[in-house]
Amino acid sequence: MNRFSINLCTRVILLAMTIVAGAWLFFGYSRILAYLCIPLVAGQMYGIYHYLNRINRKLTLFLESIRYQDFSIRFSSDNKLGKSFQQLNQQFNEVLEAFRQTRAEKEANLKYIDAIIQHISIGVISFDAAGRIELINPAAFRLLNIYRLRNLSELKTSHPGLDELLLQLPSGNKSLYATKQQQQLSIHATALRLQGRLIKLISIQNIHAELQKKELDAWQNLTKILRHEIMNSVTPIVSLIGTMQEIVAVDIAPGASNAEGIADLQEALDTVESRSKGIMNFVNAYRDYTALPQPQFTVVNIRSLVTAVANLFQADLKQAGIHFSLEINIQQTEIHADTSQLQMVLINLVKNAMDALEHTPNPAISMRVYQPGTGVLHIEVTDNGPGIDEEAMEKIFIPFFTTKKKGSGIGLSLSQQIIQLHGGQLRAGSPSANGNGSTFFIILNI
Repeated sequence: MNRFSINLCTRVILLAMTIVAGAWLFFGYSRILAYLCIPLVAGQMYGIYHYLNRINRKLTLFLESIRYQDFSIRFSSDNKLGKSFQQLNQQFNEVLEAFRQTRAEKEANLKYIDAIIQHISIGVISFDAAGRIELINPAAFRLLNIYRLRNLSELKTSHPGLDELLLQLPSGNKSLYATKQQQQLSIHATALRLQGRLIKLISIQNIHAELQKKELDAWQNLTKILRHEIMNSVTPIVSLIGTMQEIVAVDIAPGASNAEGIADLQEALDTVESRSKGIMNFVNAYRDYTALPQPQFTVVNIRSLVTAVANLFQADLKQAGIHFSLEINIQQTEIHADTSQLQMVLINLVKNAMDALEHTPNPAISMRVYQPGTGVLHIEVTDNGPGIDEEAMEKIFIPFFTTKKKGSGIGLSLSQQIIQLHGGQLRAGSPSANGNGSTFFIILNI
């Protein structure tokens, strides 16, 4: 501060001396020279004004740096003017450094939150009242099977009705939406105001696997109950029939006069016994459905596995006159799976395809293995048979439902259960628009 005062006094003294010199020249020596002192006085006065406004300029620069978030400015040019100026500059620099650190922490937190949103498996979409997209993460693109979305109205073609559902879904409510790919999407909405604008935040989660598991558990529990009740009823009947057959053979037949009636009774008992044992065997056959062992995961070469399944059917396919093609287009050949269980699923799908081609001219089956994206493996089994009608398509994975005369209705249910235990999905569809043929899709995460 002392240096500032000295400089200020020096400037004032020089100004006063210049004014005195100008007055002396004006009144006693030469007016022309006196007039030349006027610019010098004006310059010195401006210098004093500029020197005194140093603090104001510094405050203005400080406030502008905060307003425009330019925290790279440092104040140190006038430290030589005294200790008070050094302290003021130090305080300015510390305030700007605090702002800089706060902004850096804010940016780091935003990047952290953005990284979480971009990597979570739950889809996240935010949009304004007009449906303009503010934020959408890769999981949402994957669940909706799209690659770009700028406005909700663009969903009308690929997902009819979804745009209206998202716009009208009240905050805090949930809803279900079924996609064309047979996915069940759980949608949750939250509304918030951001700088005066109403923004709706949507979370999307595919709960298809969870619903299938609940349905599977329900069928398994029902099967256990039915098996228990049927076995409890049939077992004593079979035992009594055995006793009755023994009575007929030992106690009645030797002294009976009506041999023909005895023979008819014996035949009836044999028939009842046969059918009762048939029911018991039928019920026991479904024990595997409710007691499927957990998969034993090992490293499996998927190329070798599907090739082995294809070779297994070569003779049967040739005998039936069915053309078979195998296409493998994958980069990652090794996956973690239960070899025997996965083979069981593929064998069942190929057998079903062969059964569907029984009355089809130029029958053909194709198996295709490919990777539509990173971390996902698809296996498709397609036939050119009559296809599956829409009503049956909704029931084919229900236990005991079958469209075949000799089918048990357990194969596809077991196959779906196996794929679910592998963390994947088993779906069915038609490869053509007219509904001919059928395709079964195995989707596995690798």
